[in-house]
Amino acid sequence: MQIGIFYNGAQVSENIVAEIAARLRSAGATAVVFGAQDEIVCDRLLVLGGDGTMLRAAKRAVLHDIPLVGINYGRLGFLTEFERGEEAALIELILDPGCPVIERAMIRVRLGNSEHICLNELALLREISPERSNRVERIAVSLDGKAAGNFVADGLIVATPTGSTAYSLSAGGSILAPDCGALILTPVCAFSMSSRPIVCSDSVMLGLTIAENDALMAYGDGEFLGRVTEADTLTVTKARSVRFLTRDRSGFFLKLTQKLC
Repeated sequence: MQIGIFYNGAQVSENIVAEIAARLRSAGATAVVFGAQDEIVCDRLLVLGGDGTMLRAAKRAVLHDIPLVGINYGRLGFLTEFERGEEAALIELILDPGCPVIERAMIRVRLGNSEHICLNELALLREISPERSNRVERIAVSLDGKAAGNFVADGLIVATPTGSTAYSLSAGGSILAPDCGALILTPVCAFSMSSRPIVCSDSVMLGLTIAENDALMAYGDGEFLGRVTEADTLTVTKARSVRFLTRDRSGFFLKLTQKLC
């Protein structure tokens, strides 16, 4: 079995990477270390870092349908299965051909002529500048081309089940199990009580239209995607799911409470 290793050099030393690669080889696997710009092709991918590293790795692993698993060298580690010090258990799991797998939905965001894949969320946030008035924005939502409602708020978060544990939760939304087939639309600092979160199927085409003279800044998994105005077309659809190796498919909410409490 060929095991790829992808790591965050700001959080993980080369000595740790070399040690884990050596342990994999001692167990009979082939270990390949991938750099930031390398195309990732392997049987399974081991990720060393925090949630940001996991997000970057997942977007590359899904291109070749490569299952991945991470060990947390960052802070919270919502997306990592193991904590530092559990390297032996990590190696045992990644070499087990029958270990459980969780499929996490990803979304495809189309903004004008550009396209982006996100694992966590699309965040539309009010533009702040001296030239713009301090006002809430108006966002019209459509599902499969049919009007589904309007939000009046400082912004809107379209969260996958994975992203619901962070971005949606922090904005007052709900938490979904990672393999749930749904998206959550949560307004940021809603202007009225009528602007409540919406849960919709991830199989629909979600369209977002900005009201005239309004403007929002679009971010996907924390990366700036572009400025959105009433002249832009922004759609969100389901992309391929990425596969995460896990010790326990039912252990998500226990892990969540351990991280948050």
